[in-house]
Amino acid sequence: MASLGLLEVFFFFCFLILYYFLIKKPLGSKKAFHSNPTNWPVLGMLPGALVSLHRLYDLSVEVLENANLTFQFKGPWLSGMDILITVDPENINYILSSNFSNFIKGPEYQEVFEAFGDGIVNSDLELWRNLRKASHVIFGDQGFQNFTTSTTRSKLKDALVPLFNHFAKEETVVDLQDVFQRFMFDTTFISVTGSEMKSLSLEMPEVEFANAIDDVGDAILYRHIMPRFLWKLQKWIGVGREKKMTEANATFDRVCATYASAKRDEIKKGVTNGKSGEDLLSLFINLDTTKYELLNPSDDKFLKDFTVGFMAAGRDSTASGLTWFFWNLSENPKVLTKILQEMKTNLPPTTGSNVQDTSHLNKLVYLHCALSESLRLFPPIPFERKSPIKPDVLPSGHKVKPAANIMFFIYAMGRMKTIWGEDAMEFKPERWISETGGFKHQPSYKFLTFNAGPRTCLGKNLAINLMKAVIVEILQNYEIKVIDGQKIEPKPGLVLYMKHGLKVKITKKRSSLE
Repeated sequence: MASLGLLEVFFFFCFLILYYFLIKKPLGSKKAFHSNPTNWPVLGMLPGALVSLHRLYDLSVEVLENANLTFQFKGPWLSGMDILITVDPENINYILSSNFSNFIKGPEYQEVFEAFGDGIVNSDLELWRNLRKASHVIFGDQGFQNFTTSTTRSKLKDALVPLFNHFAKEETVVDLQDVFQRFMFDTTFISVTGSEMKSLSLEMPEVEFANAIDDVGDAILYRHIMPRFLWKLQKWIGVGREKKMTEANATFDRVCATYASAKRDEIKKGVTNGKSGEDLLSLFINLDTTKYELLNPSDDKFLKDFTVGFMAAGRDSTASGLTWFFWNLSENPKVLTKILQEMKTNLPPTTGSNVQDTSHLNKLVYLHCALSESLRLFPPIPFERKSPIKPDVLPSGHKVKPAANIMFFIYAMGRMKTIWGEDAMEFKPERWISETGGFKHQPSYKFLTFNAGPRTCLGKNLAINLMKAVIVEILQNYEIKVIDGQKIEPKPGLVLYMKHGLKVKITKKRSSLE
């Protein structure tokens, strides 16, 4: 175990002072960190950032709009926390596409995101290429696609609909965000392992694996806003968020090893549990390793890393997207009316449950536009990080050194007037409609919700169709009334969730598409 040096002790006392004066006794001004953040001696811009963490997202919009889309954040001296923050589409296209080979996640990213191991979230270079190639083959497999859509249909019919009927009958106030998190956790877990967790039920049980994902997310955010030595010290001592991170990793190890062992036995015995042979775990275990030299499906750690990564991505991004979408509908009743009319014109009454037939969903152009607009303003993954391998100069003129921290604030990018126009802050699905009335695609380096370049999300189409299916099922059969008076604000974190959830009351319609 490494000992603390004098410099680290000095920083520790600086942060005790910072905590006392700026956290326990906040500054009188409400604008401690504004469009011209103060760069303090020794502590850099971190004091203002910590004080204003509760409104991190709005601040990022203000700062980047005033900084011409790219801003240099200065952390405490010698802390390694300097970050070049950019939402410039030209910079992002350069980093993610045209000069992709020079920009990686890097060892610092992998250390911060250690819970994801060597999975596709963390990996770089040849390991990433192996994982990407294998994942591309698996996601393109028709059996897997059919399995995921049938899983969604089953969870809608057997879990979400009965639960909504119960809430409607009992006139219960329910947290819609929690419902969507549980629905997506169950759906993703089946798609990954072929097994049920049943977190979405009347009892709303605590699920250890889901809680572990939440604890990891909180710890990773903490690692972004605290100097490395400080969270390393907490990890060494075993306290705070670092203790929860360690416990979460132990949960991942134990749960994933159990399911991997059971799946190997199932495959060995030739047992077929429904269509479980088409789940991701089965498909990865059966990989032809002669085509992927760096992948080892016989290793429990390999299977754990991919499982944790896909579970986090599958649950959180879609649940967040659905939650913000229904809130946006409640704030924009005219948009809801147009969607209902489009559904009435183009869909048979039972399309929502028949999600395997995407031909009907593809007719819902305005729904696709409204969903894209919601994802623009409230991207499920609000930021991304990269580091250069070699010195480079971005199109904006900013010079970056090897291993420098570069961050894309995707939340702020969707609200930049210089990118989306003067009405950037408005919820306006019409901006996605082409002159011919079809869906107007935007460049991925401008609409970064599904990443861009070689790392574009492989599950993009699956996720969009899943969200459409859930939305259609709900809108055909229920009215969602958002409870007045609740505070709606994003929670700082790896995923753009609502800090206080989304409390709603559900009413069952007398007939579809009332």
